[in-house]
Amino acid sequence: MKMKNHSMINEFILLGLTNSWELEIFYFVIFFLAYLSVLAGNCLIVLMVTFDSHLHSTPMYFLLANLSFIDIFFSTVTVPKMIVDFLRERKTISFWGCMAQIFLFHLLGGSEMALLIVMAFDRYVAICKPLHYMTIMNHRILVGSVLLSWTVGFVHTMSQMAFTVTLPFCGPNVIDDVFCDLPLVLKLACTDTSVQELLLVVFSMLISLISFILLLVSYIVILVTVWHRSPSGLSKALSTLSAHITVVTLFYGSIILIYAWPVSYSLDKFLSVFSSIITPLLNPIVYSLRNQEMKAAIIRLRNQQIYSKPNC
Repeated sequence: MKMKNHSMINEFILLGLTNSWELEIFYFVIFFLAYLSVLAGNCLIVLMVTFDSHLHSTPMYFLLANLSFIDIFFSTVTVPKMIVDFLRERKTISFWGCMAQIFLFHLLGGSEMALLIVMAFDRYVAICKPLHYMTIMNHRILVGSVLLSWTVGFVHTMSQMAFTVTLPFCGPNVIDDVFCDLPLVLKLACTDTSVQELLLVVFSMLISLISFILLLVSYIVILVTVWHRSPSGLSKALSTLSAHITVVTLFYGSIILIYAWPVSYSLDKFLSVFSSIITPLLNPIVYSLRNQEMKAAIIRLRNQQIYSKPNC
């Protein structure tokens, strides 16, 4: 009976951002360039960490490469289709394509939340326990932390999908967004979904608020430690961490407003696009490309390419 209900809706219609053809072209150009920037920035970080021996052996950059890897796919789950849809009058997505978007979006989002906590812990150990940094953040701990972050993401997304794929969908099939988002999809089910919506809020609130609080606590501990050791170094640490806190606040703030504390459909649509492309675009800038060691690695790689060229 459930499969029969599913077959009654083979596809969902996405309303997109606007009905104006001129604005659609404008959005196509803007988001296409933004997506290329996401790919370029994050792929550069992954390549630098992979091929530069110094970065490859540093725990912080190992974690940064994994963050960039997640960001690449986090944007790719939704943004390419959204860009193509700007050129289409009728924007649709298949039922299982919609379910795949929801699954991957929550898998990667949950994994990124957990990985950001690991990165904050890495900074705490580096600043507060510098003599034991390489011992604590050894290769086994790093690999285990990354696997744990993916496990958290998988558990998170399965907790959402377990009660979504079994719902009967028989119409309407219009989603007022640029991609499939769980709160809006739940409202299209041909049954009462108040329990599922409550579970969505509870699960999202728990994982987002707990992660956000842990991150803020770690940043506060780092700042207090730096202040006690060298009050003059507090301004530099505050400058660095303020950029991190800004990105983290934007990332978690958009998630909390969309899933745990919904405000309005128009704002949620904006926040969905924001979390899909702006945060992955900011992460390389804030975490890596402003970093002197990363700049030095880029110069080393460029010099290697120059000197490796055969003389004519």
